[in-house]
Amino acid sequence: MNIFFDKTQGRMAADDGVPSGAGAAGAGAFVPAGLEALAEAKPTGAEAGAADTAGAETVAGGSEGAVAGAASAVADTEVYGEESVSRLEYNGKELILIPTAHVSKQSAELVKKVIDKERPDSVCIELDADRYKEIQNPQQWKNTDIAQVIKSKKIGFMFANLILSSYQKKLAEKLDTNVGQEMAQGMASAKEVGAELVLADREIQVTFLRVWRSLNFFEKIRMISSLIFSFDEEDELTDEDLQKMLKEDMLEAAIGDIRDKFPKVGKVLIDERDQYLANKIKNAPGGKVVAILGGAHVPGVKTQIYQEQDLDAISTVPAAPPIAKVIGWLIPIAIVALIVVGFVQGASVGFDQIKTWFLYTSTLAGIFTLAAFAHPLTVLTSVVVAPFTTLHPFFACGWFSGLVEAYLRKPTVEDIEKVPEDIFSFKGFFKNRFLRIIMIVFMANVGASIGTFVAGMDIIKNIF
Repeated sequence: MNIFFDKTQGRMAADDGVPSGAGAAGAGAFVPAGLEALAEAKPTGAEAGAADTAGAETVAGGSEGAVAGAASAVADTEVYGEESVSRLEYNGKELILIPTAHVSKQSAELVKKVIDKERPDSVCIELDADRYKEIQNPQQWKNTDIAQVIKSKKIGFMFANLILSSYQKKLAEKLDTNVGQEMAQGMASAKEVGAELVLADREIQVTFLRVWRSLNFFEKIRMISSLIFSFDEEDELTDEDLQKMLKEDMLEAAIGDIRDKFPKVGKVLIDERDQYLANKIKNAPGGKVVAILGGAHVPGVKTQIYQEQDLDAISTVPAAPPIAKVIGWLIPIAIVALIVVGFVQGASVGFDQIKTWFLYTSTLAGIFTLAAFAHPLTVLTSVVVAPFTTLHPFFACGWFSGLVEAYLRKPTVEDIEKVPEDIFSFKGFFKNRFLRIIMIVFMANVGASIGTFVAGMDIIKNIF
């Protein structure tokens, strides 16, 4: 298949081989919409009035959008069966927005019905290049190299993605569909009618990193805890819950819920992406454009169509604050300085300080790694490297321990295939080699960090 991708416009066209809706089956098990699953898929008891919060903030100063009021039309609503489709006019273009749920078979059917009837010049889908490739090759995720993920320092990104995508797949199974089937159907229908395919979403890694960088330390802890404990394997969704998820107002209410808990996450995850999606949709080629969107994005996109956007401002990852780098170096420098002070007071004191440092960092890193049911050699790795990695902000004990575990107990294809099931089970989490490596990385780092604190306090006590 020959694929053409214009990074500037996020545009892709294929002259053959676009898969059918079933092609999304595998991709949903690893990286579908990431954090978006929490905002768009998780059932909520909030009232539909929370949808009023879905209006996105305007980023002024961009040259790509058109100012509010420059277009001559106002949205009206059409009905395809029981589903509403928004139709707007903008600078002579006809824009048709299809609201969907990412785990809905009805949504895929609606996509096919609208595109077949409208026969647009362009079809915009809520995907970036990476997620597009995953739908094109749904089995690719099974070849994930956990060691390479650790080396690239993306273990946290992958873990958050796994939790949320697995939850989304769980919902899809209850609805007897595949995650992202509506996007795959859009790809297939675009090919059938000869429309150009436009990848309209921002890169998922940019979104995740902007979310992470927007939170302070305590907010990050709250969000991680929320992700881990929000999903209970034994929870059963009623038919009413599942049907509500297919309605636009409930999806908007879900956004209202996440904004109440994490306003900064809602801004980056929803508001900024509303701006990005709107810009790509209104600048898509041709006079008639169909856009396939998660229902929760439709209100914000409808607003942003008539406003300006500065894509550069929302497409870059903010640099880590300087204070983070300072603190990263300050702690090891302070520890080394205290050890030197010990030697000034006497050689025996200095050596006692070194022994204290090795004792606490090694022991606690080893104990926490053992608690993750790591291989004995992996535990030994934590014990050996912890005293050194804790003195360098660019290295982490868990990285070395995780790499050793991945070498000694390489995850099988079966382990990766069972991730969506095992990730919600305490027993399955530690039985699954792929997930256990992630836990080992986390636990080794936690143990080494606690060891750093305890050893540091003891060293200060010995000196003063």
